[in-house]
Amino acid sequence: MACVIRFTTASFDIAAERPNPINPIAGVSLLLWLRSQVPAELEMSEPDAEDWGWYASVRWKGRAYLIGATAADEEEEGGRREWMLQIDKHRSVTEKLMGREKMTEHDECARYFMGLLEGEPTFSAVSIDPEP
Repeated sequence: MACVIRFTTASFDIAAERPNPINPIAGVSLLLWLRSQVPAELEMSEPDAEDWGWYASVRWKGRAYLIGATAADEEEEGGRREWMLQIDKHRSVTEKLMGREKMTEHDECARYFMGLLEGEPTFSAVSIDPEP
């Protein structure tokens, strides 16, 4: 289960993004911005395209995570657009079978990225989707 964070902003210009060669979905701007915000010791890969948007790999305290980003197709009032950041924790087969290390909104890595988004004054309506 991924932690899904949503927010709105007019900070990114999706028309200026490099095209996703798999599916025309915007999102790379958010990952590039996040990559510029994280400290060097937090390993975050260069964003790459996926059929559902864009992703980057992150190493958080020795654990692997996949960070995905997409932007809404439609622009809102004032040039704002909804953005979605998904954070998925990689778990071993044993962890999955035993129900351990599940991804939650309280996960340290998720809280870190949530804090980055909440701390950016040009982002608004930052929220975490409730767990199903």
